[in-house]
Amino acid sequence: MIKWILIYVAIVNILGFAVMGIDKHRAEKQKWRIPEKTLFLFSLMGGSIGTWAGMYAFRHKTKHWYFVIGMPAMLIAQIALIIYLKTNVFAATTSNKSKVLTHNIEVEANVNDGTYDFTLCFAGDINLDENWATTQHLNSCQGGIRDCIGSELMEAMQQADIMWLNNEFTYSKGGSPKEGKAYTFRADPTRVENLKTMGVDIVGLANNHVYDYGKEALLDTFATLEGADIPYVGAGRTLSEASAPVYMQVQGKTIAFVAASRAEKFKMTPQATDTEPGILRCYDTQLFDKEIAEADAKADIVVALPHWGTEYSTELEPVQTATAREYIDAGADVIIGAHTHCLQGFEYYNGVPIVYSLGNYWFNEKTLDTMLVTLHCYGNNDENHMEVLLTPALQKDCTTVYISDPSAQRQLYDRLESISVNVEIGDDGKVVEKE
Repeated sequence: MIKWILIYVAIVNILGFAVMGIDKHRAEKQKWRIPEKTLFLFSLMGGSIGTWAGMYAFRHKTKHWYFVIGMPAMLIAQIALIIYLKTNVFAATTSNKSKVLTHNIEVEANVNDGTYDFTLCFAGDINLDENWATTQHLNSCQGGIRDCIGSELMEAMQQADIMWLNNEFTYSKGGSPKEGKAYTFRADPTRVENLKTMGVDIVGLANNHVYDYGKEALLDTFATLEGADIPYVGAGRTLSEASAPVYMQVQGKTIAFVAASRAEKFKMTPQATDTEPGILRCYDTQLFDKEIAEADAKADIVVALPHWGTEYSTELEPVQTATAREYIDAGADVIIGAHTHCLQGFEYYNGVPIVYSLGNYWFNEKTLDTMLVTLHCYGNNDENHMEVLLTPALQKDCTTVYISDPSAQRQLYDRLESISVNVEIGDDGKVVEKE
């Protein structure tokens, strides 16, 4: 909305400046004049800067006191109106989570006494490719995405203060499938509305499918997400953008999201350069370490989101455990991994939680364990706490549903404990470091 207002203001000011010049030219030629009411109308409609500038640039109407006084008066009034709207209207235009989104920064009201209590929620891979089983199932559902993801899960996603998921496809109608790739995923840009329905606030693009249809489709993806006011992390039009943290504010705390990928054996998804779009890679960890350190200097909580691991394997690669600890040493406060299409285990290193892979969330027709991971962050000026909480779920037949049966929940927690490094998972889904 703000973008369109700015475009309108720019156009009306350009027109206001132009009509002043045109009327001056007609006056000099003694031709039919533009009515003074019309000149004032352009100013009144938001073009006061342009008409006022045109008045002096063309030395037009400068001897008419009602122009000399009226134009600046309208300019001052419009500036006052903009300040009022910014303070009282735009700041009150919030989502269902009482947040204001401005470019890549999301803001909630600050808590003056230093206490805070909020949640960050994470889901794994989703796929809205037009020819994929999930989207074909979605097309047959009367209730849309709400019929594909269980109501308990939808509620958890929507109620989180910040909700992140892995956007494992591209939004575009253009581009061509990348030669040599077995699977290429592309969704119609209108599918982005499903993210809003799910309560998604930010997505990860540092993955091995965002470039499936090439540069054109990647740029379309950026434009689609920007048009929907959904920030993305881990990719950009340049390397500077791709390696830039996304900062969000919740209750006076700054949360930084950083993302990079090392998921491809043949590296078919390009890293961005100074002049070309792409993702941020972390085969060489130097750039990612630098980004994490930068985020650590500016944020209260740094969430590192590596795309890594072996597909459909619960076994951790040595590089996962080694670089997870490296990222924590660089300043990450939590590691949330993705890519493997199945859940992987957990670890605590120096008190910092590592979620090695979120697996599939709503990605295909396979029957797979899945989950939401919620970070419950709370504290005050003297102490800070982060709890890791699991919402157990099952992906099956292109739907993802909450596991409500306590015995089935316990079985999932036991499976996760068995593939983890040093954690215990309580019956309430809380993940804690094993003593």
